[in-house]
Parts: sequence; C-alpha cells; structure tokens
Amino acid sequence: QVQLQESGPGLVKPSQTLSLSCTVSGVSITSSQTSWNWIRQPPGKGLEWMGKIHYDGNGAYSPSLKSRTSISRDTSKNQFSLQLSSVTPEDTAVYYCARGYSFSYDHWGQGTQVTVSA
Repeated sequence: QVQLQESGPGLVKPSQTLSLSCTVSGVSITSSQTSWNWIRQPPGKGLEWMGKIHYDGNGAYSPSLKSRTSISRDTSKNQFSLQLSSVTPEDTAVYYCARGYSFSYDHWGQGTQVTVSA
C-alpha cells in the first residue's frame, strides 16, 4: 500500500520559513513517471497547488508562490520536503502532500495544519 504522511511544526512565526516533510511508504519517490506535490487549503477556501518534484528530480512551482517556494527530496529517506519563506498569516492552511500519476493525484497524505501567527 502507498502511504504519504506530512510532518513539521504546526505553528510558524511571520517572516520565518515554513518547513514540512512528506514521508512516503509503499513506493519509491523515484518510481517512473510519478510526481510528488504540495497542495494547501486555507480556511474556507479551495485547494491551491504549490509545486512538485518529479521522479527524476525535475520540478515546477505555482507562479504565485515560485519566489518563496522550494521543493526538494531525499531519496535515501524516501521523502520530499517543502520550504516556504517569508510567511505571513495568509499562509495559514492545511498542507497536503500528494502523488501525481497519469493526470491525477492518486494518493494523498492526511494533511497537517500550519498556523502563521506571532
């Protein structure tokens, strides 16, 4: 079975960097044709795709977040990570990691709440 699980601090102060990790089990993050995505949902709003890293290490980001976002991976730990810099309260959201394959997100983590507040 494929499982994804987010981890990281639930509270971040404004101007700091938000850092989350997604640990993947049941499949390698280097598995052919897969992408590994970060998606968030602010309270009362819809899902917002943030960015991804492909099985081969290539990646892409949402234009609105690109300047502040970095996605990396650690293949030895079978996990990938998100860093979002210079956060504000507008970045408060539930953050999800998800696998992309064949034009869909077929596996998701349960999500983790991150609150940006002083």
